[in-house]
Amino acid sequence: MDTQGTFRQTVEPALVRRLQRGELAAFETIYRRFERAAWTLALRLTGRADVAQEVLQDAMLKAFERARQFRGDAPFAAWLRKLVVNEALMQLRHDRLHVIELFDETHADDDAPAPWAHADSATLDRALNRLPDAARAVLWLYHVEGYTHLEIAEQFGRSTSFSKSQLARATKRLRELLAPQAEDTPCTIGSTTTA
Repeated sequence: MDTQGTFRQTVEPALVRRLQRGELAAFETIYRRFERAAWTLALRLTGRADVAQEVLQDAMLKAFERARQFRGDAPFAAWLRKLVVNEALMQLRHDRLHVIELFDETHADDDAPAPWAHADSATLDRALNRLPDAARAVLWLYHVEGYTHLEIAEQFGRSTSFSKSQLARATKRLRELLAPQAEDTPCTIGSTTTA
């Protein structure tokens, strides 16, 4: 499988060392390799192409500035991915691009299939873009990125009930948005794919 443009690719240790020394050529190579994946992840979290571009630029700049902090405890791509997630969440928190909706905690029907189980990717993308920013970000972080409610809450500076509430509401709203699609279309995807 071609992993170019995703966070699943391996970055050679020599390239990381060059980046840590501040070599611009190494930075340009890493930027080109991860540009699409970083922008796509930022778009998924923020829901706006212009903001995703800003997140991409800021996260990559931080990667260059903080490269010496990378210790190799995890793959370089995972470290870079975390920078992108953090930057996107900072945009959501500090730029006031959205109003965080405070919901009463609700619980989705545990026996119901995932709302995206019967949706094609284009329909799913449209539905995700209709979710409020905070709800979409929590849903994505929890189901796709694998963050726990505690980790999500810490990223937003909120309680775990905030994360759980946002996830429950996002799941419910996604079900509503995809309900007509689920009736007409056989299961075409089991889950979304990430960049």
